[in-house]
Formats: sequence, C-alpha cells, structure tokens
Amino acid sequence: MELKIPDLCLVVLIGASGSGKSTFARKHFLPTQVLSSDYFRGLVSDDENDQSASGAAFDVLHYVAAKRLEAGRVTVIDATNVQAPDRARLIEVAKKANVLPVAIVLDTPTDVCLKRNASRPDRDFGAHVVKRHRAALQRSLKFLGKEGFKRVHVLRSESEVDAASIVYERLLNDLKHETGPFDVIGDVHGCRAELEELLGVLGYSLVRDAEGRAVDAVPPAGRKAIFVGDLVDRGPDTPGVLRLVMGMIDAGHAFSVCGNHEQKLVRALRGKNVQVRHGLAESLAQLALEDQDFRRKAEKFCDGLVAHYVLDDGKLVVAHAGLPERYHGRASARVRSFALYGDTTGETDEYGLPVRYPWANEYRGTAMVLYGHTPTPEAEWINNTMCLDTGVVFGGKLTALRYPEREVVSVAAHQIWYEPVRPLVAPVVEREPDVLALTDVTGLRRIETSVMGAVTIRAEQSASALEVMSRFAIDPHDLLYLPPTMAPCATSLRDDVLEHPAEAFAEYREAGVTAVICEEKHMGSRAVLLVRKEGGAIYTRTGRAFFDGALGDELLSGVRAASKPLFDEFATDWLLIDAELMPWNAKASGLIREQYAAVGAAANGALPVAVDALSVAAARGVDVAELLARTSMRAANASAYSAAYERYCWPTDGLEGVRIAPFQLLAVEGQTFHSRSHLWHLETLARLEGPLFQQTRHLVVDLNDPSSVADGVHWWEELTAAGGEGMVVKPLANLTGRVQPGVKVRGREYLRIIYGPDYTSPENLVRLRKRGLGRKRGLALREYALGIEALERVARGEPLWRVHECVFGVLALESEPVDPRL
Repeated sequence: MELKIPDLCLVVLIGASGSGKSTFARKHFLPTQVLSSDYFRGLVSDDENDQSASGAAFDVLHYVAAKRLEAGRVTVIDATNVQAPDRARLIEVAKKANVLPVAIVLDTPTDVCLKRNASRPDRDFGAHVVKRHRAALQRSLKFLGKEGFKRVHVLRSESEVDAASIVYERLLNDLKHETGPFDVIGDVHGCRAELEELLGVLGYSLVRDAEGRAVDAVPPAGRKAIFVGDLVDRGPDTPGVLRLVMGMIDAGHAFSVCGNHEQKLVRALRGKNVQVRHGLAESLAQLALEDQDFRRKAEKFCDGLVAHYVLDDGKLVVAHAGLPERYHGRASARVRSFALYGDTTGETDEYGLPVRYPWANEYRGTAMVLYGHTPTPEAEWINNTMCLDTGVVFGGKLTALRYPEREVVSVAAHQIWYEPVRPLVAPVVEREPDVLALTDVTGLRRIETSVMGAVTIRAEQSASALEVMSRFAIDPHDLLYLPPTMAPCATSLRDDVLEHPAEAFAEYREAGVTAVICEEKHMGSRAVLLVRKEGGAIYTRTGRAFFDGALGDELLSGVRAASKPLFDEFATDWLLIDAELMPWNAKASGLIREQYAAVGAAANGALPVAVDALSVAAARGVDVAELLARTSMRAANASAYSAAYERYCWPTDGLEGVRIAPFQLLAVEGQTFHSRSHLWHLETLARLEGPLFQQTRHLVVDLNDPSSVADGVHWWEELTAAGGEGMVVKPLANLTGRVQPGVKVRGREYLRIIYGPDYTSPENLVRLRKRGLGRKRGLALREYALGIEALERVARGEPLWRVHECVFGVLALESEPVDPRL
C-alpha cells in the first residue's frame, strides 16, 4: 500500500496511544526527521511520561519543526494528535513554512492498542485513555481534509500498517530535472500574431491545422518555451493564443505558469461573480465564438496551470508576478497568491492602480527569477531577476529571454490593442540639467554602474548622508566625485605584524593580476582637486571644503597655476585629481589634539612614574618583577605611540608647509582615465611642479617573479622602518574587473596609532587577527563602482543630478557600521 507524500511536507501521525506510530516512524523515516512528543517531554522534564510538561514540550517541538521546514527538510510529528486544536497548531506551522501538511492516520483497533500498552511498563494509564483517544479520532476522520491536510492516508488494520510504504513525489512546481535550454516568454495577452512572429525569430517552426490555425511550435533542438502567464485578455485573439500554447504543452514543447488573468477567466467561465474588466470582456466574447469543446479544454487548461516552476536544479524560477527566495519550491496559498498577484505597498498611484512592492530590489537569491505581470518599457536585470512583460498589448513589445544565454529577444507590437490605464512609457518630466531634487537621493535606491551592476542604497543610509550633505558639503556643481574607502590587505599570520605585503601580493595573484604597483602611502588627508580655469574646489572625502576663505582660494590658485600644462595637453577647462594633502594636522588637528595627543600625554606622564616607583620597590626587595616588566613595556609602547603620530605632523603657516601628493588624474572634460595604468597617472601628474607638490614614490612588482615580489616586500620594510605609514598595492593596469582597486598595507608602528599603544602585545595581536574584513571590502568595491560611474557620467556630459546620485551614494554607504580602524 503506497502512501504518496510530497518530497517537502509536514507529516502528522495521528493515532491513539499504542497504535504503532513510533514503530511506523522508525520504519519509514530517518531518526532526524521524526519529532516525538515523548522525546521532547523528556527533554524539558527528564521524564517522557510527565504529562504536566506537555505544554513546554510541544512549544519546543513546534519550534524545531518550524526550523526544519524552513530549511526544506521533511518533518514527521510523532504524537497522538487526535484532538483538532493540537492538529491546528501543526497545520499553522506548515502554513508559516509554506509547505503542505499530510496526515497519516493509524486507525488501529482498540483491543490491539490496549494489548500493546499492557506490555509496556511506562504505559500504566487505564484503558479509558485509549478509548478516549479512539473516540476523538473517529470524530475527526471525515474532517481532516477540511482542517487543512492536503493528503490524508488512513491505515485501518495491522496488516495495512505492515504493508504500507512511503513514496515521495515531486511537488507540481518541481521541474529541477528540466535543465533547458529555455526560451522564457513574457505576457502575451491575446496577441497571437506577435507570439507567432516571436516564436519564428526564436527559431521555432509553427504547426498549423487544416484551417491554418497555429496549434504547435516545434523548438530548435533541445530547447523548450516557458510562458510566464497572462496568455489571455485584452488582445485580439485569446483563443488563438490558447490553442497554440496548449498544443505546445501537449507536445512537450513548452511549459506555462498561471497568471492572474487565467485565474480570473476560469472563475468567469464557471459562472462565478467576477468583475468583467481589465480585458476579460474581450476574452469572453472571443471564446463565445468557439465551440463548447474548445471552451471546456481552455477552462481545464487554465485551471490546471501551476503558480510557479523551479527548473534547472534550482537555478531558474519562473512565476507570473515574481517570487522571493523564501517561496521558491514551496506550496501554500500564500506562495500561490504572491506568484500570481505579487504584493502591494497598500498605496495607489496617480492612476488609481496599486503600487507594487519592489521585491526584486531586495532579492539576493542565487536562482534567476523571470516573471511578468507589471509591464515595463524594457526588460532589465534587477538583482538576477527580470520582468519580461514589455507591454505588447499596449503597443510595446513581446519579449523572451534565452536561458541560460541571458539573451533578450523582442518583437514590436503590431499596434496598440488595448489602451493602458497607466502609460507604458512614463511621460518625461523636463527639468534643467543642473537642478537637483530631494527624490533623487532619498528612499531605497538602486544605482546602475558599469563596474558592478546595480548598487543598492538603503533608505536609512540615504538619510544619514542627507544630514552631512545638506549641512557641510560644498556646492553640488563642484562635487563631482567622492573617493572610495580603501580595504586593508588580509590579516597576516606572522607573529610580529598584523599586515604584510605578502598577503596583498597573494590576493592579487589569485585573482589573476600579474603586475601591481606599490605606492607610498602618505599620512595626510584624502583630497579631491577640482581645478577649473576659473573656480573649482578642493574638498575632503566627505565633500567638505578643505580650507575656508582666503586660504582655500590661495591653495586652489596655486594648484591652478601648476596645472596649466595639463589644461593645454587635454584641451580642457577643468581637471579632477585624486590626491593626499599633508601634513595630517593641516585638517585633523582637532582629532590629533583631543584623541591621540591626549592618550599619549596621559600615558607618557603616568607610566614612567610608575616604572620609577616599581624600580624603587624592587630595590627594597619587594617581588614586583612581573609588574615592573609589564609596566616598562607599556611605557615603551606609549613612547612609541606618541612618536608614531608625531611623524606625520609638522608646523604650517598659511600654505607654508602644506604639501599635495597627487596620484590619479580622474577625469577631464569628456574623458576618464581609469583604463590607463597607474604608472601613466603618476608620470602625468609628476608634471605638477612647485613648492605645493610632492611626488609619490612607487615600485612595480611582477607577481610571477619571486625576486620582484621579494623586492616589493623589502621596499615596504624600508618605508615602514623609516617611519612611513606603509604602502598601497594596486593592479598596475588600474581598473581590473571586480578585484579590489587597491589594498593598504600599513606598517607595524603606524598601526600603533590605530589600535592603541599596546596592540603589539601577543594577546592583543591574537584577538586582532580575528578582525572581520568582509564588510569593509564589500563597501570598498561598491563605493569604487559608484565613483567610476560618477566619473563616466561627468565625462558623458550627463545632467548634474545623474552625477550627484552616484556621489551621494558613496557618502550614503559611508554610514555602514564598519570598524573605522580597518
């Protein structure tokens, strides 16, 4: 006797005490799949028969069941479950996990149950308990389906129980074994002619009946079509579309999921009370001209469509309105509703239509999700999802995506078949190119970049950036770029250092980079120089003016004068340069005085005195040797700490003592330079001469040459031994796919400023080696992508708001809670 159950479900065993549920569970399921009420009673009370612990036991059982189902594991509940309220809680667990609940009833005769219990010393309760269980079970049997169980198997004798076997079945939405390739086609809406044309472009051969009607389309070898639903309504030939698609599916040439219009059409054909609008009237009128047999087949076909499919071993999901990852491969009314209708924000737009919840903006799943439902002018990728409804019935296009090739294929609508309530192409709102709007930068946004695709900015990040930008930033007309944060290299495993060039070199070599440039890291403040022939700005990496008033004007004037050769060479009216401005105290004097100098002064004032006192005590014979050694070490660390930050500070008088170290020419009028090697940048910027400028020392390292790598390590050791901060390692070629644009390798003594005087103590180094770098590295890549996008938009002459969108995005990402010491 085969008991068929879905391969993802909650199995509820139902039967009186002694009916054989536990034996049945052990025989047919893995021990890890079975959650026994007896076991959980013992878990919370140390006594499996302690009925007073049942409430707590079932709380824990339900929690574990929910976690298993959430992870996609078949779960079996071994309890009597003869009472409807107990079953209701389990059905609710299944519903929340969007899996099907299945009942297996062991309707074992009373005398058998009593006999089994009599042989077990732990079942000393009276016969009345078993009889009560049996009575409750008999009252429940005919209502199990109505309670919510999708399948009910009843075993009425010992022989049936012994003969039973469990057979797992795929869910209807499980087509993981279908690997493609596929042609996934968007909403057709009765546009038969356009569908036939698209199938022809895709290489399908139409098959026609004696009356010339398309009844099948034979695909190119190995391919199949998948329709995303909404085959019907609005268009000129719903019957023709159904005839063709039904024929393709019957022949094994296609699949189709259900759309909300098919769902409504079925209800209308069955005489249900539905509102005849949104194109339903056209479908009903066209179907009325067909014979009864065709209408019956069309109704059965539409009613049998599945809400979504999971294909190609889970790599592809097709659903009419899309589907978040948590619903993939699940089965429930909630999943079906989302797949057919999507979700809304509860708001309506200016046309009175519901505002759809932008689930795709938050999608992070590995499966590609293809869908339709909400027409868009163009099919565009959003986080590995694509809407293929390009509004053919509204005069747009009928679109397909070739999978796995990711090739979009479209044919134009032959005419506007149905006037949309909301225009397919939103009217263009004209505004001046240099006018900004609050809506450009607020709320959840996705910014498309050429380097990394879409970068998402969350609403709370935007709010944080808006505060900084509105209060402190320079004029947006001059704020064309913000530099990204820089990631540190991987943490070194060497005993004496936290960072070392070997890790940076290895990282790039593993990423396929063959040559890097090591640039001296200047300890100052990052500065962006926008130098115009008239005007400009020099600003920090948070968009604030570097110096106010006359001093800022004087600095900009000096840079402008030195830049004349570059103005001439590039025939431009402006230059955008990335640089470091020194000394550190030129901009960070408050930070140095209040944070670093305060710590250094306190430590250097107290610790030497403590060393002297302990030395006197030791001379008197007091055993303070260990404390004296530790305090002496801390005093030496404190002295090294003060010396470390003092190296990067020197007095300035106006601009006297100020130095600028330029290292990248970002853009000029009509051009960007991230495709030029870093050597080109340093050589080009070396032409900026004068007392303001300091060159950046550098070294090229061939990562395939061990001696060259050794030279790079030795160069870093010399730099840091001489008091330098360290170096930045970058791919020599500059922009190199999705690898880090640069990693910093900081010296042992410089890191004392960052992590504190005593960070080199062995116990502190052990702790610091566990620092997490992932978030910082991800942030660096996203900010870099936004920076490149801003530069490209500037070079293309795009409106200011388009440039500012990227600049603002960099500042917004800076609000991420990342350890500032990294």
